[in-house]
Amino acid sequence: MDHQNILDLHPGLVWGFAVTVIVMMLLDLGVFNKKSHEVSSKEATIWSVVWISLSMVFSGVVYWVYNSDMGPGSHEIAVEKFTQYQAAYWIEKALSVDNLFVFILVFGFFKVPKHLHHKVLFWGIIGALVFRAVFIFAGVGLINLTYLPEMNVFGNPVKINVVMTLFGLFLVYAGIKSWGGGDDDEDEDYSNTAGARLIKRFWKVSDNYDGDKFFTVQNGVKMATPLLVVVAVIEFTDVLFAVDSIPAIFAISKDPFILYTSNIFAILGLRSLYFLLANFIHMFSKLPYGLAVILSFIGIKMLIAPWFHIPSPVSLGIVGGVLVISVLASVLFPDKKIEKL
Repeated sequence: MDHQNILDLHPGLVWGFAVTVIVMMLLDLGVFNKKSHEVSSKEATIWSVVWISLSMVFSGVVYWVYNSDMGPGSHEIAVEKFTQYQAAYWIEKALSVDNLFVFILVFGFFKVPKHLHHKVLFWGIIGALVFRAVFIFAGVGLINLTYLPEMNVFGNPVKINVVMTLFGLFLVYAGIKSWGGGDDDEDEDYSNTAGARLIKRFWKVSDNYDGDKFFTVQNGVKMATPLLVVVAVIEFTDVLFAVDSIPAIFAISKDPFILYTSNIFAILGLRSLYFLLANFIHMFSKLPYGLAVILSFIGIKMLIAPWFHIPSPVSLGIVGGVLVISVLASVLFPDKKIEKL
């Protein structure tokens, strides 16, 4: 059964997802964070638990829908869809942590007051909701159009997909390149990145922040504040990171509904995770090595897919195991150069 059937079988699942996201975002911005404030570790922990719990509940709903609305073999398909969701969710979550390291550098570079961090991340996530939808649905469509005719390779009939093969090669390369990397970001001039240049092209930018405003008026001239520049930099940074994370989840599933919902739930929890990461960054010092292994594994999975399929539960176990080992290694062998921010 393809992704269209699940939407036909249970359109309430789609509406339930959409309503949940909208309500939670409105509560977050309009009730709990109506006034800009510095987010404490306690508040960040509570919100992290809330978002992870919501995503886990939704994965259970996905399992229930597939298990109850389908005929013979429904249990096996439900387990497969459930593990696809879980694997895609945790892969996106893990790769997003690397993104958060850059966010910390961006905020430090622009000297963004801590009480404004949440607002920047909120609008950054709004942009991610749109861009991820475009990438995922366009990517699935492109993959479906790029299967080569069936051919015999090493005596076995296979159907090779051009886009998946290119994605696989790219992810293996990205994994090897990122092994122990990331230090170059510390020296980057974020005021000259694509996002910053875009804002400066349309508006003059004031030298100072004006509370949590994106625009201010100085000497009768409307100007953008540095806060708008920071949002643009964060948005473009997320787009760049999506180049890694979106191809990675295509190795898990071709169902855009599974991919998008798992991706969005992972993204929505990033703000609270950011504040925890900023306070406990020493617990993630070895994570870049783990992410390099995960990217390489997913790339290899894509490349060998025409000959050998690695089940989603196995992928989930490998990804989870690598993440656990990375965090344990970070705690047992802390990087002395990393300071608590």
